[in-house]
Amino acid sequence: MNLEYFIAKRIHFQQGKKNISRPAVRIAIIGIALGLAVMLISVAVVIGFKNEIRNKTIGFGGHIQITNFDNNNTYAMNPIQMESSLIKKITSIDGVKHVQRFASKPGIIKTDTEFQGIVIKGIDANFDWDFFKANLVEGRILNTTENSPKNEVILSTYLANLLGLKLGDSFFTYFIQDQVRARKFKIVGIYSTNFIEYDKLFLLTDIRQVQALNDWDNSTFSGLEVLISDFDRIDALGEEVYLTTANKFNDQGNAYSTQTIKQINPQIFSWLDLLDMNVWVILFLMLAVSGFNMISGLLILILERTNMIGILKSIGATDWSVRKIFLFHSFFLVSKGMLWGNVIGLTLCAVQYFTGIIPLDPEAYYVATVPISFNWLYIILLNVGTLLASLLMMIGPSYLITKITPAKIIRYE
Repeated sequence: MNLEYFIAKRIHFQQGKKNISRPAVRIAIIGIALGLAVMLISVAVVIGFKNEIRNKTIGFGGHIQITNFDNNNTYAMNPIQMESSLIKKITSIDGVKHVQRFASKPGIIKTDTEFQGIVIKGIDANFDWDFFKANLVEGRILNTTENSPKNEVILSTYLANLLGLKLGDSFFTYFIQDQVRARKFKIVGIYSTNFIEYDKLFLLTDIRQVQALNDWDNSTFSGLEVLISDFDRIDALGEEVYLTTANKFNDQGNAYSTQTIKQINPQIFSWLDLLDMNVWVILFLMLAVSGFNMISGLLILILERTNMIGILKSIGATDWSVRKIFLFHSFFLVSKGMLWGNVIGLTLCAVQYFTGIIPLDPEAYYVATVPISFNWLYIILLNVGTLLASLLMMIGPSYLITKITPAKIIRYE
């Protein structure tokens, strides 16, 4: 058996209640536990928040959009036409999960007492409903497979409450163009994403309704939304889709513009990137606090065990051998603190994940409860990093052992 490990184990597991170092050791363990718990909660909340906002942004616009190159970044988009062979080529790109057409048009909803500017988004039978099904609170999704389009829409809870509408109600929407046009729509579904920026804006209807309003034929639409399987590859896949459509022109001579959702909404994704800085600050502060607690605890342990250090050196133990004893002891303390830190942090995260007990204001945070995401890779890396950082911080204070000589201990005695 390793001698240093054996001695450290005896010191750690057979500490008497009257040891001077006992309160300091407890404080060090509590510091490690609370520090790791705070770090785990911070990482889980920030990752959860970023995932929620990112997924909601993508749910309304896809990962990559292909539109008319002459658009002026408004929702009244110039139309495009695209050969089916080009769409198939985009779909065949490795990493592309789905491609769907859309058509959008700004309008104004008018009720007896209220009016509100909106964007009506037309979708076809190939639309991926996963996002809206997950956020549907009443009614059903649209049926876009029938031969003739119905005047049906899905709108948000925010708009329904704002305009005093409910499931099954009908309302008029006016579209300002060369000649003002009006359509009467019936509400067949109500969704709620708590992403107010988009909830207050978008209604979903059959794409043929928008095409008829714009006098477009069935082969004309506002653009394509490309969904991918891995968000981490969005920049690379965006570049690949761009190269596929670059220097391509439709029958009307229009070129295509390809943008990722990060380029369409730079303010949102820049804001999300800033959250990473907050996490790094929290991690640094928690490691610093936990490290100082461990350093103070180790120094007290060394001072309390001065006689033992002198005896070990007098019988031939080297400085490094004695230092290893206290480093092993520190490892036991850090491990115990990390065990409790994981229990506390992961338990609190699990309670919030399954119950949503801590609410948030959706208008300020875009989510109704504090979001939690369990990324086990990050959790493992955080534990390993905390253990290594704590032990590395112990190496310096353990240097004090080299200053203790048997002669001084004997003289003191």
